[in-house]
Amino acid sequence: MMKLNYASKEIANGNFHVKMNADTQIKEIEEIFVSFNQMVAELKSIEMMRNDFVANISHEFKTPLTAIEGYATLLQDNELEDDERLQYIQMILDSTKQLSTLSSNILRLSKLENQDKVTDKTLYRLDEQMRQVLLYFEKTWLDKELELILDLPKTMFYQNENLLMQVWINLLSNAIKFTPPRGSIQVTLIKRETEIMVSIKDSGIGMTQQMIKHIFEKFYQGDRSRSKEGNGLGLALVYRIVCLCNGKIQVNSELDKGSEFIVTFSTYDSS
Repeated sequence: MMKLNYASKEIANGNFHVKMNADTQIKEIEEIFVSFNQMVAELKSIEMMRNDFVANISHEFKTPLTAIEGYATLLQDNELEDDERLQYIQMILDSTKQLSTLSSNILRLSKLENQDKVTDKTLYRLDEQMRQVLLYFEKTWLDKELELILDLPKTMFYQNENLLMQVWINLLSNAIKFTPPRGSIQVTLIKRETEIMVSIKDSGIGMTQQMIKHIFEKFYQGDRSRSKEGNGLGLALVYRIVCLCNGKIQVNSELDKGSEFIVTFSTYDSS
C-alpha cells in the first residue's frame, strides 16, 4: 500500500506514467492495482486530449492574429496606394471574422458538450428551413455558377429549429466551398414512416478514407478543409447536434468525386 500511496502522489503532481505491478497472490489487491492502472491510462488520455485542445486553439487564434498584426503594420505606410490600402483592410476584416467565428464555435460546442438533451422543440417546416439556408448562401453559389438540384417535399418536423439550422448551415457551406465552379449540389429530403433523411451531395473535391475517419473530430483539418475560412470545428458541431437530437450522420466520399452527407432522424417525436 506504500507503493499505491506514492503512485497516487505522483499522479497528483501530474505524472501519468506511473504503473502498478498487478502481479500479486492476493486477488483483492490485484483488482485494486488493475483498476488503478486503468484509471491512470484514462487520466493520461484526458491530459493528452487537453494538451492537444489547448495547442490547437492557440494555433487557430495565432494565425489570424498574426495576419491582423501584419496588415495593420503595412497600413502605417503613408505612401500606400488606395487599392493596396483597401486590400489590407479587407484582409484584416476577414481575419477578424475568422476569430469571431472560431470563438463562437468554441463556446457553442462547449455548451453542447455539457448538454445531455434537447429542449425548446417546435413543429416546423424542415423543407422551408433548407430553402432558407440555400438563400442565405445564394450569392456564393450564384458566383460559382453551381447547379442546385433540389427535392424538398413539404415535411413537418418536431425538433429544435435553431440547432438544426446550424447543421444545415455547416453542411451546405462546406458543399458550396469545396465544389468547383459550374459543379453541382444535390439536396434531397425524404420522409418515411419511421425516419426523416436529408442528403447533401456535391460534385466537389471529395475526401480520402483516412479523412472520413477523422472528419468529425475537433480541429481536424485534412486536405479537404484546408481553408482560411475553416477551423476544424464546424463538422464537430454538426456531429454533436445530430447526436443530441438522437440522429445519425454518415459520409460517402471519394477523392475528386464529391461527397455526400446523410443525416437521419427517427420520426417517433415528429409529425
